[in-house]
Amino acid sequence: MDEPATFDAQLTASVAISEAVDSSPDKPVSDNALPPVVSDLDDWDTKSKLENEKLRDRELLIASREFAEEQRSKSWFHLLTTLLAIGSFAAIAAFAPIMLVRILGSVLTGLTVVRLFILYHDYQHNAIFKHSKLGGGILTAYGFLMLTPPSVWKRSHDHHHRNNSKLFGASIGSFPIMTTENYMKASSSEQREYRIARSPMIILLGYFSVFLFGMCVRPFLVDQRRHWDALVSLIIHYTLIGTCFFFAGWLTTFLVLILPALIATCCGSYLFYAQHNFPTAKIRPRDQWTYTGAALQSSSFLKMNPVMHWFTGNIGYHHVHHLNDKIPFYRLPETMQALKPLQSPNETTLWPGEILKCLKLKLWDPTQNRFVSYAEATESFAREF
Repeated sequence: MDEPATFDAQLTASVAISEAVDSSPDKPVSDNALPPVVSDLDDWDTKSKLENEKLRDRELLIASREFAEEQRSKSWFHLLTTLLAIGSFAAIAAFAPIMLVRILGSVLTGLTVVRLFILYHDYQHNAIFKHSKLGGGILTAYGFLMLTPPSVWKRSHDHHHRNNSKLFGASIGSFPIMTTENYMKASSSEQREYRIARSPMIILLGYFSVFLFGMCVRPFLVDQRRHWDALVSLIIHYTLIGTCFFFAGWLTTFLVLILPALIATCCGSYLFYAQHNFPTAKIRPRDQWTYTGAALQSSSFLKMNPVMHWFTGNIGYHHVHHLNDKIPFYRLPETMQALKPLQSPNETTLWPGEILKCLKLKLWDPTQNRFVSYAEATESFAREF
């Protein structure tokens, strides 16, 4: 398995991306001493802003390094207590004498699986359990068991971090984004495919769409040599379900394995979505995109109560995570508290009204510099033409 990019490489890439903007051949060059025209002044102003943004980016990235240090004892504490919680809740789902209590145990199992996924996610970033065969082995086993094979997850997620909220970037590891103009010009079949890809049903049925098909079936069919572990993940996952069904029956299997998997994958799919698709998110073209800008302007702070922050492994501090993915999940709140530029994030919540607002966002409108619904896009396009 390839090693993820180091923090220094990310820092270098962030600065290099901004520097590439300055050397763009599209910028006008004056060959004489005549006073600059307005367009030149605008261009120089843009260049100055980009230079200042580069400097701020570098300073913030360097400041975050202090927190990108694992505390191994804490990593083990969080892993073992999370495994204990899953085992306890699963036991309630399997053996409690009252059905409502069993259902509650099943729901809590599913939510705790989300937390265990965040530990796996951090391990794949080399934020925790780097060089630990035991810790890494446990979390890798989780990846196989829960339909997130390491080769697929690493490739798609690393790409996502390098291209988060970049206009016209590939949608690998994220939901696709089209501009209003491109959508209106797309064929009916392209529009239909796009609507399906951003449908709430894709999130609700995340077990089938995002994980079973997106993480396992499709990658294996596309590249069997690179993603052989996708097939292994499918075999392990359904062997466990079949074994549980054989020995414990369908009801226990549903409550202990199937319902928790459906809950965890649905929650995970929505978290994937809401972290970068929220009302105040910003999408930037390649020549204006910066690594730190994408973290601060295009990644949300998902405001939750302490219990939900526990279940979701602090992934709600997503703007901090995108600033430096080597910061362990248990140090994200500490980082946000310590670094002032991180303390005024773009927020969203898990309240139903906020979820509906996020789900209505379908297209990026460059003229309004915001996400819009299909209805808003149609109305805006009709006014222009």
